[in-house]
Amino acid sequence: MSELTQHAPTDEIVLSAKDVAKSFGNVHALKTVNFDIHRGQVTTLFGENGAGKSTLMKILSGVIQPTSGEITLNGEPVSFSSSVDAQRMGISIIHQELSLAPNMNVRDNIFMGREIKGASGINYAEEARQAQKLLADLDGSIDPLDMVEDLRLGQQQIIEIARALSVESRILIMDEPTSALSATEVGVLFDVIARLKRQGVSIVYISHHLEEALEVTDHAVVLRDGLMTAYAKRADIDLEWIVRNMVGEGFDLGSPPVDHEFGAVALNIENLSVADAKVAGRFLVDHLSLQVRAGEIVCLYGLMGAGRTELLECVAGRLPADDGKVLLGGKDISRLTISERIEQGLVLVPEDRQRDGLVQTQSVGQNLSLASIKDFTRWLLTSRPRETEVIDNAIGQVRIKAGGAHAEIGSLSGGNQQKVVIGKMLATQPRVVLLDEPSRGIDIGAKAEVFRLLAQGAAQKGLAVLFSTSEVGECLSIAHRVVVLSKGRIKAEFGADVTKEEIMAASGESVAA
Repeated sequence: MSELTQHAPTDEIVLSAKDVAKSFGNVHALKTVNFDIHRGQVTTLFGENGAGKSTLMKILSGVIQPTSGEITLNGEPVSFSSSVDAQRMGISIIHQELSLAPNMNVRDNIFMGREIKGASGINYAEEARQAQKLLADLDGSIDPLDMVEDLRLGQQQIIEIARALSVESRILIMDEPTSALSATEVGVLFDVIARLKRQGVSIVYISHHLEEALEVTDHAVVLRDGLMTAYAKRADIDLEWIVRNMVGEGFDLGSPPVDHEFGAVALNIENLSVADAKVAGRFLVDHLSLQVRAGEIVCLYGLMGAGRTELLECVAGRLPADDGKVLLGGKDISRLTISERIEQGLVLVPEDRQRDGLVQTQSVGQNLSLASIKDFTRWLLTSRPRETEVIDNAIGQVRIKAGGAHAEIGSLSGGNQQKVVIGKMLATQPRVVLLDEPSRGIDIGAKAEVFRLLAQGAAQKGLAVLFSTSEVGECLSIAHRVVVLSKGRIKAEFGADVTKEEIMAASGESVAA
């Protein structure tokens, strides 16, 4: 057994939720759940999107209050009026969705709302010193004075973790903490978890990366439809136990579509380059060429900084190209805007759904119809029946769990929000779909549904799919071809029969990682 699971001092229960329930109108997110947190140990919470995981954690961290039930802390009943109230009692949460201020630097984000005061005001030097110490344990490449908006998504996730650790919590809730981290950064986080356990800190861990979660788990709990359906200690479970209790028997992520031939080249990337704005003469995408044919599914794999996101964003029109061009069905679209590229049949499902994929002030239905609104709008008048048809089709096709099209987008789980982004783009009837980490924040069942949609679109409609991932297992699922990137260039290409070891070796990643 690894260091991560051998230092748990006791089985003492430090926090207990008894018969906790939560309703949002007619939607019962939690139905009398009983849940225990053990001192100095990791309790991992598994479940599909909408199972109630995040709702339960928000209750335990004071973000929302339960409809009914009781919470005891160190044997005493407690009630949290806010997350600040919970923090005062030693409970902090690292949310799945980032809550950083992008226009502020790292130091100010870490100490926002609890600044260190000195004789003449805020003691910025002491804040920087403490921030540097935290970051040295997590990511030594981040400077406390770096602007958050200039950091990669994975680095921003590190800042969220640093902020939570700076509070010196006794109970730390991590909701999808590794969703944007590289394998190296995940290893660093696991070392931090091991150290916190030795200090008696209790961890609640939520992750859709099942094999990864097994590395840190002491206790496993499965939620389904708002109820706790399974519990076991780490020694008594394996990956099959988790999957079986989450989604049932006979599950797999799918396989490449067969029995159909690829069509003509749908997407042609020719000698494309994207310069690094921070480093003169350096390219994030370095004179890269790639073709994707109609009906073909191509996976981009690479470590953080390989250029996957920059490539997809440039092809979609979000980043300017310094050289090269993009052709869609043989037509040069390099000078078209994002909306014009969507009209031509090329869409992008972005990595950061909150920032780039959703409008938080709009409903589920409004978000779903946003990208295809021109299809049912004429002379500034919207055909409501046609829009409703598009929305209903999208909800059914992507299997979104929501309280209806009029539900607030914020009421959905993270995975269902991601489904809304995917559904919105598929509603435009595209020819080429780009997806940047499409399974980020999506449970294993929802991931299979998304991959099923992509495979179905490729096989039945000739959809050309180019998706990036940091999970080797996804490369082995539905891709006809795997393209490994490193430093903005293609390092290797493989067919559907590629192995995990070959992909990781080509990327420069240790197989043991």
